[in-house]
Parts: sequence; C-alpha cells; structure tokens
Amino acid sequence: MDNFKRTLVTTALPYANGPVHIGHLAGVYVPADIYVRYLRMKGEDVLLIGGSDEHGVPITLKAKNEGVTPQDIVDRYHGIIKKSFQEFGITFDIYSRTTTETHYKTASEFFKTLYDKGEFIEKESDQYYDEEAKQFLADRYITGTCPHCGNEGAYGDQCESCGTSLNATDLINPVSVISGSVPVVRKTKHWYLPLDKHEPFLKKWILEDHKEWKANVYGQCKSWIDQGLQPRAVSRDLDWGVPVPVDGADGKVLYVWFDAPIGYISATKELTPEWEKYWKDKETKLLHFIGKDNIVFHCIVFPSMLKAEGSFNLPENVPANEFLNLEGDKISTSRNWAVWLHEYLEDFKDQQDVLRYVLAANAPETKDNDFTWKDFQARNNNELVAILGNFVNRAIVLTHKYYDGKTPEMGSVVEDFDKQSLEEISVIVNKVQSSLDQYRFREAIKEMMNLARLGNKYLADTEPWKLIKTDEERVKTIMYVSLQITANLSVLMEPFLPFSAVKLQNMINLSDVNWSDLGKTDLLKAGHVINKPELLFAKIEDETIQTQLDKLQATKTANEAAAKTAAPAKENISFDDFTKMDIRIGTILEAEKVAKTKKLLKLLIDTGIDKRTVVSGIAEYYKPEDIIGKQVSILVNLAPRNIKGIESQGMILMGEDANGELVFVQPSKDIKAGSEVR
Repeated sequence: MDNFKRTLVTTALPYANGPVHIGHLAGVYVPADIYVRYLRMKGEDVLLIGGSDEHGVPITLKAKNEGVTPQDIVDRYHGIIKKSFQEFGITFDIYSRTTTETHYKTASEFFKTLYDKGEFIEKESDQYYDEEAKQFLADRYITGTCPHCGNEGAYGDQCESCGTSLNATDLINPVSVISGSVPVVRKTKHWYLPLDKHEPFLKKWILEDHKEWKANVYGQCKSWIDQGLQPRAVSRDLDWGVPVPVDGADGKVLYVWFDAPIGYISATKELTPEWEKYWKDKETKLLHFIGKDNIVFHCIVFPSMLKAEGSFNLPENVPANEFLNLEGDKISTSRNWAVWLHEYLEDFKDQQDVLRYVLAANAPETKDNDFTWKDFQARNNNELVAILGNFVNRAIVLTHKYYDGKTPEMGSVVEDFDKQSLEEISVIVNKVQSSLDQYRFREAIKEMMNLARLGNKYLADTEPWKLIKTDEERVKTIMYVSLQITANLSVLMEPFLPFSAVKLQNMINLSDVNWSDLGKTDLLKAGHVINKPELLFAKIEDETIQTQLDKLQATKTANEAAAKTAAPAKENISFDDFTKMDIRIGTILEAEKVAKTKKLLKLLIDTGIDKRTVVSGIAEYYKPEDIIGKQVSILVNLAPRNIKGIESQGMILMGEDANGELVFVQPSKDIKAGSEVR
C-alpha cells in the first residue's frame, strides 16, 4: 500500500472538434469515474480533473471548411461534450478548457520557465511553405503518399493507414490542404524539447521503478526508449493556440501536445487556490487516465516536461486502455462510425447505467475490444435485468408481502448456508476493492455482479415462497439475509452504476453509507422500513436494437456511396512533367513479409533494366507466395527511400477500389520486362 494522503486524477482532454463517443468513454472516462467514486466513498481526498483540448490543426481545418472561426468550433463542441459528461454521471470536480485566460497564462509561464533554464534547443528546420496561402504548413495541412505503405492520403505527421509516425518532408507528392498547390521547403525556427537528454532518467523511472504498470503501457514506453528518443518541437507555425512567449516568435504557437497536458495544471488552478498541494506535494498521487494513443505523451513527453521544470510531481501510474471498436470496425469520427454519447442519452433516456455497465464489463483494458448492439442488449437483459434487477425486486416484493415492508429480525432457525452467504459478502467486497486498487475495472464490475448472483442463487436455492406456510422462522432468516445482501449491493454498485445505486438505496430507505459499511450484515436493522419496489432495469426489445443497427447501416451505405464517387482530378501537369516519370513493366521474382509490420512486403522485381528491391504496403491483400511471377507497373526513377531498414528502389502502381482494396496495375497479357508504360 502507498502512503499518499491525496490523489489527483486527470483524464485525457477530448478534442473539441466533435462530440464524445463510446470509444472515449470505454478508454478513459468510465474507468476514471469508477475509480474516483470509489476513493470518495472511502473518504479519501481526491480530485477528478478534465477539460476540452481546443487548439491544434484539426480545429482550424474544420473551421475553414465550415467558414467559421476556430473559437466558434470549440465553443460548440465544448458545450456538447461538457453537457454529455454531466448527464452521463462523470463526476468531474472541474471540466475546463484550454482557451481560458488561466490556461494561456499557465502554459506561457511553463514554457518561459523551461526557456529561461535553457531546457530547449532552438534550431532552424526545413518545413513546407504554401506560396499561394503565404504561410508555413503545419503537419496536418499537408497530405501525400506514405513512403511506408503507399497510402495516398497520409498526413504530414502520421499515416492513418499503417499508423507510422512521419515527418511532412517524408511524404511523396506532398500537397497543401489549404490551396491544393505543391508546397516548397523553407527554413523556419522552432524550439525543441530534447527528449534524448531525459532518456537516462526515463529508463530508470519507467523501466526499473514502474514495472507494475500495465503491460500495454510499459511495453509501448520500452519500445520508444529502446529505439532512442529524439528532440521534439514544442512550437509550430500557426495562428491558433497559445503564442510562444519569447521575442522573435511572431506567428508561432505552442504545439498542442505541449500545450494540452498543461491544461490539467491550469484547470486545477481554476478549481482551487490550493492547486500546488495537488501538483507539488510529494504526498499526492498523480494518475493519468488515457487511451493508448496518448501513452507516449503522458509517460515520456509530459514527465520530461515536468522533470525539466523541476517542481512538479510525476505520475505514479498511467492506466491506459486500448481501443474499442464498433461492430467489428474501427470507430471513425470522419466516417461517422461511432455511437455518440449525446445521441445515446436521447435514444436511451435514463439508461446511463446500462452503457456504463456494458463499457466497463467489456473495457479494452489489455487489447482492443468490440462493442456490438446485440451484446449491449444481451448484457442488459441477461445480467442487469435477469440477475441484479430480478434479485432486488424479489427481495423487496417478498418483504412487503410477508412483513408489511419491514426488515424481519433474524429467525431462530439459521443454517450454515445462511451464514456462508453472509460471510461471502465480505469476500466479494474485498475482491472488488483489490481489483479497483489495481485498475482492473472489468474484473471489479464482474465481482460486483457476483454479489447479485449470490443473492439470486440464495433466493432460488432457499425458496422462501415455499417455506412461508411451514417454517416461518426459517423464512425470517432467509429474508433478513436477502435484505443484507441487497443493502450491501446498493453500496457496492455506487462506483459502477451510480444512478441505479441511488434508486436502490431510496427503495430500501438507506442513506449515509460509504465503503467502510460494506461487509456489515446488519446494514438494515430489524424493523427498518423498506419502500415500495421499482424496476431497476427494463428489458430492451429487439426493435430498439434494430433501430440502432439500421442507423449504422445507413452510415455504412453513405460511406460506401461516397467512396464510389471518384476523387476529383488533381491539378494539371505539363507533358514534360509526365515524361519525367519512367514507368516500366516488371516481374516479381521474390516476395516476403517485412518483419514486425502488418502491411509491408519486400519484393525483388526484374525491371528489365536491373533486379531491384521494392517495399510495398500490400501485405493485407496479397500473400507473398501468390504474387511471384506476376507482372506489375513500377516507377523506376523514384529516389530510393529507407523503409524499415530496407532500401526501396521504386514504387509499384496500384489501383484502389471503393472498399480501399489495392489491386495491381498490370498489362492485359505478358509483356517483356522493361517495357515502358506510355
């Protein structure tokens, strides 16, 4: 056990260019809220800090597309997100945003402190510049072909097809998103955080001192550290964000990855004048709840920032989750493939706890997991209704039927089964507590439901409705035990199913209870008045689920229709430009998968000129053994590129259909290798 006096919990700041969906909830907010509610029930000093991330290029792009200002975009979505969280029962102590005056001041001061201490490297670098728009282009303002997998829609910072991190200058055939023109390279000055300087500290702090971190978190950190850390720019050329607070930085703002985590600090400042107690007192435990896409920022980059500043606590744990998919497909905001929280709250009124339960029970804690509407229905009907709701309802109904709604005293006939059932309450409570302490929320909610299963089985096995006429003393015992299980259940449910817990506590007329009351077998004294029963959960019918499936199918159909629409023609080029491309027919002689990649094949191709190696991102569509001997079109005068340690000398031409499947561009009959494509 640790000796911390208080806990500060932060949650990843959702990006304010769209609403929150179930992937966000499962990965970050449901587990964080469960954990904080648990600590509060134990009487601990804990804060839950959240807010909207309101800077960065995606917001400026959305504003540009809609013809409004970035502030208009963030105001709209911050309001939607904040309201959705409130209605869903996420109990933030403060839900702030990164466009507040406090945040601008805090972020500026943090940068200036590091700047004055000489913690940054200042250097010029090559960056793309749009001569038509007369501005430098941030990474997301540039698209082009990924040098690793051939995806033509890769961004300047990352290819979303193969997941590889990129520099904009790595892109093949880069194009400005703003004007559609081909950008030019110019020099620009930026400030960099030298992560390599902090590598020895990070090796010890993470790899030696925090081996207890979740395997997915520890593993990703180790991979980054083992590859060797590089300096990372903390500023960028943009007009939306926190201005870089030093001379000679006109037109430059803090990079959003540097700016956003400081939002945790600025939000705490807004909340309490004692903010330093939560950020700098060594008796405070700092926890970051995030998704796996934020692991590097919260485990390597932000701790390096805090370490460089020198006065802040470092995170004690970062219990990050993996991704949640939807009906077998990756959740995508751009394709509208998501279950949006604000829409769920409208379609399933007063059923927040059903979604909380399903997301916690199916949380992607160690690997990506899948949400399906059929599973949602099954968990509600077969678990919440048939087990938890059924037990509670029977216990309260029978109490009213036999004892006028008052808790009976323990009968004179008590069997071992009754004692064992009461003793099992504490066993289950301890398992839940142990799981929560280790951030195992799936395990914890399963154990919570085991208390409902215990009660359900107890009533089914004892059958008081059969004994009432022949053994009244035994029935008193049975109903007393059942009500104590019910009372404990109403408390144990609270972190997971807060709305239902309040409803149940009102039914059994129980108040002023907390975690320390769990395990007690006299929470409801003899004579305690039980209120009338209400259904805790309602069965969800097939037609309700079909409505949601139909909505997703409509989205899928619309996406497929959009995909079938040919992309607009690119900007005209001259005949001379075209003749510069030397495209030949080649024959694949050898093919093998590139180690530690999912999409790359290493090909040996006879071009008629020579035999050369080409790395191509086609492994999802072609097996190596199936393509040997195939003829392909290859651009032979493309400058060589190093891909995963292999020098790739050319590019295979591929066609991409409406479903994103890649097919070879090849001659209709065999032709001599080296034949030119004109």
